[in-house]
Amino acid sequence: MADGKSLIERLFSLEGKTALVTGASGGIGGDLAVALAEAGAFVGLNGTNVEHLQETAKAIEAAGGRSVILPADLRDVEACKKLIEDANTQLGRLDILWNNAGMNRRKRIEEFTLDDYETIMDVNLRSVLFLSQAAHSVMKAQGGGKIGNIGSMTSFVGIGNVGVYGMSKSAIAQFTKTMAIEWARDNIQVNCLAPGFIKTPLTAQGQWADPHISQWILDRVPARRPGTPADLVGTAVWLSAPASDFVTGQIVAVDGGFLAGGSWLKDEA
Repeated sequence: MADGKSLIERLFSLEGKTALVTGASGGIGGDLAVALAEAGAFVGLNGTNVEHLQETAKAIEAAGGRSVILPADLRDVEACKKLIEDANTQLGRLDILWNNAGMNRRKRIEEFTLDDYETIMDVNLRSVLFLSQAAHSVMKAQGGGKIGNIGSMTSFVGIGNVGVYGMSKSAIAQFTKTMAIEWARDNIQVNCLAPGFIKTPLTAQGQWADPHISQWILDRVPARRPGTPADLVGTAVWLSAPASDFVTGQIVAVDGGFLAGGSWLKDEA
């Protein structure tokens, strides 16, 4: 054992590391930020709602971790670049970037407007490019790092009524692979975490509040339950830690078995 820690402890520890999580004001991003802090990272919290970011910061403090609030509107490319600069300055370095911020507008394809398209793509895709680009310079200079992107089931399959969102998340999966290939030489691992149908405070008022949609999901998820943000954080910590140093360019689904397929067999009582 080195430093009194077992191999497993060293592989999954984030002590001495720093991380920036976008969209950290709640839901998946909030739980992810808290988990990284519990694993030992000093975490930068990005979002547009400072009050909600403060709630995440309090949860991190209660868990014995450290964080700093870094608000920024990721629809602005220059704000994306400055966010990485600010994170590097206030955290002291930047070891981990989680591109978690995202948004959606549910419409049929024929109903989408130019504003819908630009807003979704600016947050979900364009910000990932310019945040990662800026983070690459920092991570390369310090000898390596980790970049995690958040995909979705629409990174793999088509789902009606989320056409532009699906377009952005499909692109995120492909872009993850390209980043992983180009930046492997710089010791930067890039992976994509693709959540299944997760119940968050936001989706609890949306898809999970709709009996038809919620039943459609539960009929197709072998686990027969919604996912929770807590179901995602173990994989996210692994992708952020030394344990995944030889894992890059992967789209990892945490979906209760949704992508595995289905069965026409009746469930036993």
